[in-house]
Amino acid sequence: MLQARIIPVTPFSQNCCLLFDGEQKLGVVVDPGGDVPDILAAIEQQGVKVEAIWLTHGHIDHAGGAMALKDALGVEIIGPERSDEPLMQRIEDQARMFGVGGDYQNATPDRWLVDGDRLSIAGHEFEVIHAPGHSPGHVVFYNRAAGFLHAGDVLFAGSIGRTDLPGGSHETLLATIRNKILPLGDEIGFICGHGPGSRLGDERRTNPFLV
Repeated sequence: MLQARIIPVTPFSQNCCLLFDGEQKLGVVVDPGGDVPDILAAIEQQGVKVEAIWLTHGHIDHAGGAMALKDALGVEIIGPERSDEPLMQRIEDQARMFGVGGDYQNATPDRWLVDGDRLSIAGHEFEVIHAPGHSPGHVVFYNRAAGFLHAGDVLFAGSIGRTDLPGGSHETLLATIRNKILPLGDEIGFICGHGPGSRLGDERRTNPFLV
């Protein structure tokens, strides 16, 4: 069974996510934004062997700890889509801009993703969907068999991703949600980058940005 453990990290309370197979204990870390010792402790506590780091996008709170975690685990960084490369090369600048301390590092993925790519965790297949608007290269990870979506900062319970940062576009984000995310189906449950998760149908019916 596919399982998820949320590890809150950074002053932005970002949902770093350990996704893993409960039987095989193989998994990935999605969006290690920082506080790498806390992430490593959670991995050890769950007894999971991490095979890769997946990134939804290049903002500091999602990618700021990726290089340190890569060094600690000896695994590849996969994602996001290449349009976020300028953001990832300015993570240290983002830290100064937001006035946050910590060991944040610019990040270089081992592999960029494109719309339609497939990734897997111990046989659990995820479809990669390019989902711009919050950032140009944002991607989300969709497991069709489990009816599960990792939505990053595209969609939240009762809200949507902010679009006032460099590369953001409110119109593009709304188009992404309406044309790429909501059509996945009302029954799809999702984890997001901040706060509690939800279901797409609940957001379609009640989210003030979408109604």
